[in-house]
Amino acid sequence: MAGLVRFGVSLEKGLLESFDRELKKKGYVNRSEAISKLIKADLVRDEWQADKIVAGAIALVYDHHQRELLSRLTSIQHDYHENILSTQHLHLDHDNCLEIIAIKGRAKRIGELFGKLQSCRGIKHAGFTESTTGSKLP
Repeated sequence: MAGLVRFGVSLEKGLLESFDRELKKKGYVNRSEAISKLIKADLVRDEWQADKIVAGAIALVYDHHQRELLSRLTSIQHDYHENILSTQHLHLDHDNCLEIIAIKGRAKRIGELFGKLQSCRGIKHAGFTESTTGSKLP
């Protein structure tokens, strides 16, 4: 257990009970594990807000029959080629596709990329997952 530090936390009884119910639902082994994950999630949010080098994923669902959409998506991705690590294109059915784009770079630049992709006519849904490169987390 080298490197671990014990400390006490005081919480309102109702808040702790709610927390424990959520831990059980999500399958956490103990409170320490859950608190550690919450702290790390907050640190990742701070990286994004401070415009640090971050990573993440963009998911797009669209009708591939939409006129000019594929060309527009490709053009935007080429404009941000330095931020795109990889893309995966999946055929959901005859009309709909899912594209997953792994990204890395300055948070503001990644946000710009997502905004441009999301606003393309023909995008049915756009999702965005903020993550970290991991270099700043223990």
